Amino acid sequence: MFGKKTQKLETIIGDGSVVKGELNGKGTVRIDGVVEGNVCADWVIVGESGKIKGNVKTRGMVVAGKVEGNIEADEIVELKPKAHVSGEVRTGRLAVSEGAVFDGQSRMKTNTGTEKGSEARILSLKPPSTPS
Repeated sequence: MFGKKTQKLETIIGDGSVVKGELNGKGTVRIDGVVEGNVCADWVIVGESGKIKGNVKTRGMVVAGKVEGNIEADEIVELKPKAHVSGEVRTGRLAVSEGAVFDGQSRMKTNTGTEKGSEARILSLKPPSTPS
């Protein structure tokens, strides 16, 4: 799913489960319940019934449920059709499917670790010259 070097799915927060507090894990974490707190893992999957109320730090993330908080991913964030994300997303690649809701800002990371954002370079347009 994420590449050859990806570790197996190691942690599952099932539908109907609620976790309050910080969640740190290695490998892939799948959330089908609710996590109220920050999440840090190699890969994070939020199922359609899943919800995170907190910030996420990861290599890559797939969201089909809800995230209320900022996402920082080294490689990719993918928003599926039923995803709802409120917050800032900082990542190398962002994929937003039709139907997904994204309410916030995105900043793209480059290979050098720097970020490109709306404030990075704003070019002003010159009005067209009129012939004399």
